[in-house]
Amino acid sequence: MTRRCELTGKLPMSGQLRSHAENSTKRKFRPNLVRVTLMSETLQRAFKLRIAASALKTVEHRGGLDAFLKKARNEELSEQCLKLKRDIAKAGQEQATA
Repeated sequence: MTRRCELTGKLPMSGQLRSHAENSTKRKFRPNLVRVTLMSETLQRAFKLRIAASALKTVEHRGGLDAFLKKARNEELSEQCLKLKRDIAKAGQEQATA
């Protein structure tokens, strides 16, 4: 499993550690991934996702998982989140017509 945020698409970055003597050593900057369970208000279901801590703050700021997925670009989302986004949009249209 890659170390990738399912909502924002954050990936590990590479860089260098610099000592006091300016010696350089390669290192990885990995995203702070956490396993969380988020609730979809439209679908009335909970979903387990592996997302970055910064993405969790953004989800809370935007008003929940449904609002976040509505604004998110499709290129950043994982396959599971793309399917979830389509299901939420379909359920929203059904509620609007009913």
